[in-house]
Amino acid sequence: MTDKITALYCRLSNDDDGLSCARQQGESNSITNQKNILMDYAKKNGFRNIEIYVDDGWSGTNFNRPDFQRLVRDMQDGKIGTVITKDLSRLGRVYLMTGQYIEMIFPEFNVRYIAVNDNVDTLKADNEMMVFRNVFNDFYARDCSKKIKAVFKAKGMSGKPLSSKPPYGYKKSEQDKNVWEIDEEAATVVRRIFKMCIEGCGPVEIARRLTAESILIPSEHLAKMSGKANNNCSEYTYIWREQTIVSILKKQEYLGHTVNFKCRRKSYKQKKVIYNPKEEWVIFENTHPAIISQNDFDLVQQLRQRRKKPQRCKEINAFSGMVFCADCGKPMYLHRSSTKKKEQEHMKCSTYSKGFNECSAHFIRTCVLKELLLNEINKMLEYIHGNKDKYVEMLTKQTGDNHTEEVKQAKKTIAKSEKRIAELDKLFTRLYEDNVSGKISDERFEMMSKSYESEQKELKASVTELQKLVETKEQENSDINRFMEIVSRYEHLTDITPEQMHELVERIEVHAPDKSSGHRTQQIDIYFRFGIACASATFDGKKRKKKKAA
Repeated sequence: MTDKITALYCRLSNDDDGLSCARQQGESNSITNQKNILMDYAKKNGFRNIEIYVDDGWSGTNFNRPDFQRLVRDMQDGKIGTVITKDLSRLGRVYLMTGQYIEMIFPEFNVRYIAVNDNVDTLKADNEMMVFRNVFNDFYARDCSKKIKAVFKAKGMSGKPLSSKPPYGYKKSEQDKNVWEIDEEAATVVRRIFKMCIEGCGPVEIARRLTAESILIPSEHLAKMSGKANNNCSEYTYIWREQTIVSILKKQEYLGHTVNFKCRRKSYKQKKVIYNPKEEWVIFENTHPAIISQNDFDLVQQLRQRRKKPQRCKEINAFSGMVFCADCGKPMYLHRSSTKKKEQEHMKCSTYSKGFNECSAHFIRTCVLKELLLNEINKMLEYIHGNKDKYVEMLTKQTGDNHTEEVKQAKKTIAKSEKRIAELDKLFTRLYEDNVSGKISDERFEMMSKSYESEQKELKASVTELQKLVETKEQENSDINRFMEIVSRYEHLTDITPEQMHELVERIEVHAPDKSSGHRTQQIDIYFRFGIACASATFDGKKRKKKKAA
């Protein structure tokens, strides 16, 4: 015997030996049993200098277990002479990796391997059955994976959340772990993040502000709530990242919905997460209290689609992502300078700014744009509050006249197409039976089946498009109610904040100036949210100069 370490390795995952293993404080009973078996074997066979390595709660398909990796490092340093496990499955359940360690890696470092219950000892030659045992252990892991997936699928389809931890802003109910309650401390931060985004702040600016206010990041807040907070706070405890803000702004869970099957793993042997397309998500609405309203969430998603690089100046550009050139359709960018007055700050066509000749060098000052916008919004508010019922009736009638017949016709076409799709399925079956029975030739079968398949494919594509059309048109009616709800919050605006602007206005289009009359006039088109209405205003440079002089 040498003075090298005899490594006794114990492992247990939650899937081994049943999912309801009784556990003692700090480690499972099975780990204790493994230790007793291995210690007894080592003493009886004269092994000395014993060290125990334990991975409790780790799957055999994962070879990046903490203590197993420590064992590997000690082996590579030449400290270990023998590795002993209770059986082959304790070493691992992936037959390729397990075989590689036993037959290649251990011998390379002159390490003897023993699996007590499987009668495996690499010092002896009689190990022919080892390969088959490793394969059966792999089958066991594969079978467990299938069962666990089935359990998760059933749970996910029942509307219960699949994530082990609720999103930042929620906590698990003490009565039922599948129910989420609002964590008011974190929810306040979530509401602030959405509010700052609506006000025009980007993720970088939001992260900077939260960091400056020393607000705990989500992981540290979770540790604090679970009583595992680190008393020695590091500088990273309060450093918010842009990616964290972006993730929060995208979560539909804040609407009160449970969103399952967002991601998956390719197989039980690969731990890399693959994100599913949104079409494969399963969403259950109103399963827990909402933190963010539907209107605010939709507004944030709309603003995020227009996201741009953060401004060097810390002052928020209220018009960021909202002003477009009426001629080329491209965004208009803010131009400001510390050497110029505030009144000289202006929006300029990005196409021309990039050096392209497809558009002219037209611009508009932000103070003028704000004045025109405020004036048109107040006109709209005054008219709507004075003629609310009439205005709603007009919009509803306009929507009805334009879309009711179109929606009705689309629904008829969908019903007709779906009936034909079902008929084609029956024809496929009959055609196949006729081919098998010899009533029609293979050539005829192939020609007719291709024709049916092509027709069915076209019908399914048509139904999908028509269903989208119906959903869009029906959404317009609810959009009217949402717009009126927003408008009801405001009577008359003396100034307009970025939040108010984003709530009321979809986009602003700026036309090139007209100088044909001898002085500069410029038209802007204001499109209000939900496609409810559009207003146009004209800026007259000559009148503004007279007004300013007066």
